[in-house]
Amino acid sequence: MGWRGILGFEYGIVQAPLGPDISCPELVAAVANAGGLGLLRAPDGESPDHLRELIRKTRTLTDKQFGVGVILAFPHRENIKAILDERVAVLQVSWGEITEELISEAHQAGVKVVPQVGSFEEAKKAVNVGVDALIVQGLEAGGHVISKDGLITLLPRVVDLVGDRDIPVIASGGIVDERGYVAALALGAQGVCLGTRFLATEESYAHPTYKRKLVELDKTEYTNVFGRARWPGAPQRVLQTPFFNDWKNLPSHENENNQPVIGHSTIHSMEKEIRRFAGTVPNVTTTGDIESMVMYAGQGVGLIKEILPAGEVVKRLVEGARLLIHQRFNGEI
Repeated sequence: MGWRGILGFEYGIVQAPLGPDISCPELVAAVANAGGLGLLRAPDGESPDHLRELIRKTRTLTDKQFGVGVILAFPHRENIKAILDERVAVLQVSWGEITEELISEAHQAGVKVVPQVGSFEEAKKAVNVGVDALIVQGLEAGGHVISKDGLITLLPRVVDLVGDRDIPVIASGGIVDERGYVAALALGAQGVCLGTRFLATEESYAHPTYKRKLVELDKTEYTNVFGRARWPGAPQRVLQTPFFNDWKNLPSHENENNQPVIGHSTIHSMEKEIRRFAGTVPNVTTTGDIESMVMYAGQGVGLIKEILPAGEVVKRLVEGARLLIHQRFNGEI
C-alpha cells in the first residue's frame, strides 16, 4: 500500500460521486489509475442495466478497483443489486438509512460499504451497523449538503467516536489542495474526499461552460432554490452565478415544475428537458441556456485556478502533502 492508503487503495484520496452523471467512467478510471478511489454515480432511479454498462465501461479503462455512489433517497434496490453482482470494491451511500441487512449483503459480495454522513448522530448509527469507512461531510461541501456543521468541528468528534475501531474516517467539504488534505489528517482523518476539484478536471463530464465558471467565480451560497419539487428538503451549495444572484430570493412556494424549459440534456442515456430552477447541472450533452442552470460547487472553489487532468490532481495532493508535512512540520510545530 502507498502513502496513507485506505480500504486497499494506494492513496487516501476519494473522488466524490458527482451527479447526475458527471462522475463518468473516464473520470473514475483516471482517478483509479492514479491510485485513488474513484466513484461512479448510480442513476437517481432504477436503471440497473445502464449502471452495469457504466461499470463495465470503467473496467475497460482501468484494471484498478473503484466504487459506485448511490443516493438512498431515490429508488435504488435494483441498482444496488447490480453493483453487488458486479462486485465493485466500494458501495458509497448517502441521504438515507443504512441497514445491517444491506451491509451483510454487500459483505457477502465482497463489497465494502462507505456512507457519507453529515452529523455526529448519523455517524454513530453508521458505526453501530458495521460500515467499513465513513465519509464525514462538512457544510463547506458543494452540491446537495447533508451537513449542518463545519468540517473542522464535526470531523474530530467523529474521529473520537470511531476510536480504535478499524473504520477509516474520510474528510469531505471544501478540500481542494494539499493544505486541506494535511489539515484533515491533523484533525484525525485518514483520507479526503473531493468533489469540486474533480469536477474541474479534463475528464469530468461537466459542460465546458460549467468548468470555466468554476475557475472564473469564487463565491458559493447555501440555498434551496434548485430542484425543490424533485428532491425536497435537500439544500445545496451553488456557485454564485449572475443567474443565481438574480433569483436567490425565489418565493418558497415556487419550484421548477411550473417553469419554462431552458435546455435539454442526455443523462444516463435518457433525453431530459431542463426547466429553470431544476437541480440538474449541465453535462457535455446539454444545450440551451447553460448560464441559467444550477452549478454546484464547494467553498474551496476559490482555490481552483485551472482545469487539470484527474491523475494530476491525485499526484499533486499526495506529493504536496508529503512535502508540506516534511517542510513545515518536520517533527516540530
